[in-house]
Amino acid sequence: MTYADRPVISRLCARSGISAVLTTIALFLASNNVQAQACEDPKVIRFSLIPSQESVRELTLYKPVLDLLTRNTGKKIEFYLPTSYASVVEALLGKWVDVAVLGPESYVIAHGKDASIEVFGTYSKKKNGVQEAGPGYKSLLITRKGSKFSSIEATRGSVMLLVDPASTSGSLIPDTVFGQKVVKTPLKQYFSRVAFSGGHDLSTLAVAEGRADAAFVASHRFMDTINAGKARLDDFNILWASPLLPQDPFVLRNTLCAPLREKITQTFLTLASTLEGRKYLDNIEAERFTPMSDTDYDIIREAGIK
Repeated sequence: MTYADRPVISRLCARSGISAVLTTIALFLASNNVQAQACEDPKVIRFSLIPSQESVRELTLYKPVLDLLTRNTGKKIEFYLPTSYASVVEALLGKWVDVAVLGPESYVIAHGKDASIEVFGTYSKKKNGVQEAGPGYKSLLITRKGSKFSSIEATRGSVMLLVDPASTSGSLIPDTVFGQKVVKTPLKQYFSRVAFSGGHDLSTLAVAEGRADAAFVASHRFMDTINAGKARLDDFNILWASPLLPQDPFVLRNTLCAPLREKITQTFLTLASTLEGRKYLDNIEAERFTPMSDTDYDIIREAGIK
């Protein structure tokens, strides 16, 4: 029996079967195409970092690696100038920024709001004054040498500077570790006044110049101010140091297309093998770039986000 001799219903079933297969293939291809288009491949990569008194100057320290990033990705790099830790987080959440350097607490906050904000690494610092070698740092309680604030007990009732509500070493750890476990008193009760400076460098200089009695700062940010010649290490008392904390996380939005994410990640992870990368690492007093994952910041979560 020829195809033409077959009952009409049989012929329709055959045709519908072929049609169903073709439809399935078409849907599969369309689905893959939608998935391929779902990732982001921007013409410009926007970069930001948590602010300091000299964010623009700090950006120049990053110029060698950003030049390298341009070459490796073929993308133009634009800098988003932040006004606070929260502004960097909001820029990531709003997709105004693609790659950023956050503080550990601001990263945990950002990742908690949007899991597409993903840590991929951090720098491993050189030994530098009170900053230990490795991918960790500490929160320090500093006062001016020669002042009456020469012990933890002496700082009771003093004017205290924190850095930013989303700062790990300049707010979270002082509150949850120093306040709850060391002096066992809320900071606002232990000190006569608690204010936010907006930057570790600003807190350091305020103490050095006698505009604040004490401050909590990150060990590496504190040494950045010392190395910039704005103050001397001998000008300060270090009254307390926290347990070791993971360094500032470098993050990207994982909604970027996979090839682009790979190029960004590898640019940073191979810094020590390039001339530009070594220049950048020297600029920030680091030995190398170290891979990091979300679980490396569980210590921050355990400290308790306010």
